[in-house]
Amino acid sequence: MSDPAVPPTPPVPLTALLAREDLALRQIAGPSDPDIVIHWAHTSEMADPYPYLLGGELLLTAGVHIPEAAGSGTYFDDYVSRIVAAGGAALGFGVAPVHDTVPRALVAACEAYELPLVEVPPRTTFSGVARAVWQLMAQARHTELRRVTEAQQSLAAAASRPDPVPSVLRQLARRTAGRAVLYGPEGAEIAAAGKRPGDTVSEALAGLAGIVTSRSSTTATDTVAGTHLAAYALGADQGFVLGVAAPRRDPGDHTIASVAAVLLSLLTGEHQSGTGAARSSALVRLLLGSAPEKVAPLLGEERWVVVHARQGAQVPDAVAASALGAALGSSLVDLDRDVVRILVPAGREAAAQSGWTLGVSAAVGPAEWADADAQAGRALARARATRVPLARHGARPALADLVPDDEAEAYARTLLAPVTAVPALPETLRAWLSLHGSWDRTAVALAVHRNTVRQRIARCAALLGADLDDPDVRMELWFALRRL
Repeated sequence: MSDPAVPPTPPVPLTALLAREDLALRQIAGPSDPDIVIHWAHTSEMADPYPYLLGGELLLTAGVHIPEAAGSGTYFDDYVSRIVAAGGAALGFGVAPVHDTVPRALVAACEAYELPLVEVPPRTTFSGVARAVWQLMAQARHTELRRVTEAQQSLAAAASRPDPVPSVLRQLARRTAGRAVLYGPEGAEIAAAGKRPGDTVSEALAGLAGIVTSRSSTTATDTVAGTHLAAYALGADQGFVLGVAAPRRDPGDHTIASVAAVLLSLLTGEHQSGTGAARSSALVRLLLGSAPEKVAPLLGEERWVVVHARQGAQVPDAVAASALGAALGSSLVDLDRDVVRILVPAGREAAAQSGWTLGVSAAVGPAEWADADAQAGRALARARATRVPLARHGARPALADLVPDDEAEAYARTLLAPVTAVPALPETLRAWLSLHGSWDRTAVALAVHRNTVRQRIARCAALLGADLDDPDVRMELWFALRRL
């Protein structure tokens, strides 16, 4: 069997099993190649074990099946040849209780067919050998997972550096002890890291990258001059390809390279699509004094909503904020202390997200972004106070729209002038009125103690000289606060 069906677990080198002093195993025939590995241990006393092997086994036998006259015929040649044909990795022979020694004809057959033959001493049970194989597999798996985890962390850190693409390639080359190359859409080598292999290997790697691009495949592998090659397409229809050339192919290398490919897909995707350049251009124009409505066309949308979000009792980090933006369909994310603000195209409906509380503004044009930001903030405060996952700003026409804006704003400034000197007072008054005078819910919305709310509202009442229990007074104040 040229391609044995092996389990998805790291194989165990035969040398590691022979090194176990508690087993006292001894190889007495066959090659002593350190690359010989075992995928499992299997016990069989069948004269022809071929139908029961999958390949990669250490086959254990006590020789019960061996006839008395086996040494004078072709029995052992037939037996060993069938094990080799089945893809068996090695043969373990127990010298007790049936045989005192390993038959010399079996030793000769294993030498002839280059099958490693291991002598199992009387005090070592087959179950003990099998248990040792599983223990070594578990250790190898743990080592592999730790290596992959460390590589993932280092690759993620590299992607956050000022020169992310070269940094990711350097880390990948280091982790695979090989060469990592980024090829452009035309097949040219854009960046590379690690020791450059010979021309034959370099040309083969470039050719493999070309195969991935031309055939719309996601990955391709090959081996040239003892060097293992792999190519990974980056993203969908971008044309970028990651090529890796390594002197060996260790467990976990494919996972590590796949992580690097995902990161490079994100890094190259922005440059290829032009969105990264467009956002940079928009930022520069804003900083240089352009109006939002002049900059918005660079972002590709006419109307937007602003979303404010808080992550339960946790303070969100940049990764969580970016993940939330991706879930809402936008990469325009701002993390401002414990609140995440996201500018989302109006065509993408903002939905509740597990673990988050959201406040969503009305859909507005670029000239009204600032107003939408305030709307989202108030909606978030209402959502937190009412303990709902998402609250939206109401967009119904109001009686306040009947008053001209300049007159309404002048009225608001005059009415609220006594409290605007202390920003916390109008903020608290607005939250308290929006929550129908609830002390507890206002405290939750503002993240302060309920007694603090009481003190601020009392001070507002004193400064304004107004009875805040009067619904007419509340209505006038709410009208003014909305125009402030």
